[in-house]
Amino acid sequence: MGKNAPDEWVLDALRQEIAACRICRDAPLGGAVARLPHEPRPVAVISSKARILIAGQAPGLRVHETGVPFNDASGDRLRDWLQVDRETFYDRDRFAIVPMGFCFPGYDAKGSDLPPRRECARHWQSGTISAMPQIELLLAVGQYAQAWHMGAERRENMTETVRAWRATLSHRRSPAILPLPHPSWRNTAWIKRNPWFEAELLPVLRERVKLLTD
Repeated sequence: MGKNAPDEWVLDALRQEIAACRICRDAPLGGAVARLPHEPRPVAVISSKARILIAGQAPGLRVHETGVPFNDASGDRLRDWLQVDRETFYDRDRFAIVPMGFCFPGYDAKGSDLPPRRECARHWQSGTISAMPQIELLLAVGQYAQAWHMGAERRENMTETVRAWRATLSHRRSPAILPLPHPSWRNTAWIKRNPWFEAELLPVLRERVKLLTD
């Protein structure tokens, strides 16, 4: 991997630290009343070789139960977008996965997933990303990842942020960033309303993925 390849032992230590993290349970922002309502189970894939990083939101309940990222219907859709099978997707030499929140945040009063825990991003994001300097393409999946990784470059809403994908991808930076909507089936109507996503963005995404995973 050359001079940018991280040391595997350093990443092993990072994996162990992430697996043991209890910040959202033991030291939550907002005090004890805001603590994670269940035992933490951090889910992330840290890699010394992957050239693509998937920056998502936070694990859902099924991912929390299995410990396998994107092991749900959203993962099925995401793999279809990428045109990769499960074996390729879960090969950590090909894909790293670093969500904004490593643990399932629980449900709100309406039964929807809560936002990613803020403690997690503040403590882990910058150091985890910088520990993988070999990453060449970062997929910013959903509004929370886009807000963190794109900053002021993010547009007024998720639709406009993704619509501007060409400008974002063309910026000279490392890694390159490609914004995507969340692959939740809740976004099926959004995909139908925005046919340019499948017609224009997905072919470029799949081309990049093939180039960086072959």
